[in-house]
Amino acid sequence: MAEEPRWAVITGASSGIGAELARVLAARGYSLVLTARRHERLEALAEEIQSAHRVQVEAMALDLEDREAPQDLAEMLRDRGIQVHTLVNNAGFGLRGNFASLPFERQIAMIDLNVRALTALSRLMLPGMLERGRGGILNVASTAAFQAGPYMAVYYATKAFVLSFSEALHEEARPHGVTVTALCPGPTESEFSATADLESSKLFKQGTMSAAEVARMGVDGYETGKAIVVTGVTNRLGTFGAKFLPRSVIRKIAGALQRGEVTRSAEEANG
Repeated sequence: MAEEPRWAVITGASSGIGAELARVLAARGYSLVLTARRHERLEALAEEIQSAHRVQVEAMALDLEDREAPQDLAEMLRDRGIQVHTLVNNAGFGLRGNFASLPFERQIAMIDLNVRALTALSRLMLPGMLERGRGGILNVASTAAFQAGPYMAVYYATKAFVLSFSEALHEEARPHGVTVTALCPGPTESEFSATADLESSKLFKQGTMSAAEVARMGVDGYETGKAIVVTGVTNRLGTFGAKFLPRSVIRKIAGALQRGEVTRSAEEANG
């Protein structure tokens, strides 16, 4: 009897870290459900992966800023008989600028996508994983999760939620054979950094990692049962410093790294 496929659902899969996570998981034998807004990009990625790996790939175009989208996705999976082994919550976006002047609607949308949609999908998928005693969730957080972030106040706060939430679920799920991992990349080459105007910040001038490298490290950490994966030695040193330096110092450093021309607001959303 053929072994049932291990299905991985990846949000924000049309570019950047999400697309690279899809490639890494497919290379390791996972079948994929790719979801993002841009249908044409999803279809192109699905065709690429299917030609390179002998796995099933489904593309489901959804905008997870829509409050009904997580439930819609769960119903689409049920209708296709897909049991989710791994949920990858990657969709998200950031805005750089002064909190008081950035668009109100887009900041609320950032919370909806980065926090609400991630929480909803986790709640919809985790019970089945616990019942089956296998699989888990890989949440894409950020090194931003470890401190406050002047000039990206809401984005840093959403990633702090993702990290705290993931750590808590890790402890709840671990006794049942289920893993929850927070992937915390630092500056990464992707559409996110280019369109959120981060490449002009001092933070990105200190060096970046490739999205492919971040994805590989994230999946490695998830598959070995880690609660937190911080990518790269420099980023690990930075998060270590954030634990011991006074918070007043850390937030000033973060603000200095993000400061620059912050009058322009740009974003990278859920693919």
